[in-house]
Amino acid sequence: MNRSELIEAVAAGANLPKKQAEIAVNTIFDSMTDALIRGERVEIRGFGSFTNRHYGSYTGRNPKTGDPVEVPPKRLPFFKVGKDLRDRVNES
Repeated sequence: MNRSELIEAVAAGANLPKKQAEIAVNTIFDSMTDALIRGERVEIRGFGSFTNRHYGSYTGRNPKTGDPVEVPPKRLPFFKVGKDLRDRVNES
């Protein structure tokens, strides 16, 4: 399922026009993104949680030349599935 399919599903499920469903979906995603940027944890009970994982700097290699390249530290979003979602997926 992609974003447009999610918008259609929300519109059908909530009996909303597509434009209002699109605004709702975009607002949710924007709020989650803003929270992760601020370093906060996003938890949706029964679904899962999003956190930032911190990775330190390391020396990598340029695959084309083989030269060493210094990779800076970074934060990447990480999703941990909730127990309810995991159980529902495994039932089918």
